Amino acid sequence: MTMSIKHMPGWAKLVAALALLLVVLFAGLRLSVLPGLRDVFGEETHDRSGPALLKSIQDMSRYDAASGNFQVVVDLEKDAKYLPDALRGTRTLYVGAGTVDAYVDLGKIGKDDVTVNDDRTSATLRLPHAALGRPALDPDRSYAVSKQRGLLDRLGDIFSDNPNDERAVQRLAAKHIGEAAKDSELTVRAEDNTTRMLQGLLRSLGFKEVEVTYGGA
Repeated sequence: MTMSIKHMPGWAKLVAALALLLVVLFAGLRLSVLPGLRDVFGEETHDRSGPALLKSIQDMSRYDAASGNFQVVVDLEKDAKYLPDALRGTRTLYVGAGTVDAYVDLGKIGKDDVTVNDDRTSATLRLPHAALGRPALDPDRSYAVSKQRGLLDRLGDIFSDNPNDERAVQRLAAKHIGEAAKDSELTVRAEDNTTRMLQGLLRSLGFKEVEVTYGGA
């Protein structure tokens, strides 16, 4: 047995009218037949961040001579020992892209590492070997491809201050990128570039012969 709208209580008529109004509004928004509704229900972004504060200043004496771009696909899986993956466990597929700089620390050059002849036409420089900087992930080119979480992990995300935390895969991506940089010829390229830079600089100052070596005495 159904009740007609005429015989419905007053509060029920009000609820039905509000529901009908919402249906019409969202239908109009969906079909774009009611102009201006997109502005009413659209999202706005407000940047309320405070000013950036300068914490410290560090003098740099290194010459960044080469930079390598790397990309790695991280497949990180965490399982519970006695529970099935559907109940407890996570697996994240993450694409990490970043750079590693190779540099020569010119601040380590001592007075005995530079030799100049009396005519100031020949110079010999002994520099420390090139080193690698810390890997720097690019947030614009790094992203999670997929995330799988067990039921308990999904429930834990509800009460977490930082759900879907990606710091573990980001650290792992940076580690793999750093290892790839060590296996590359990035430091060799940095030393070659540093040699050419110093030879060009000193020759512009009048030196005809410029020899650059790397390593200890």
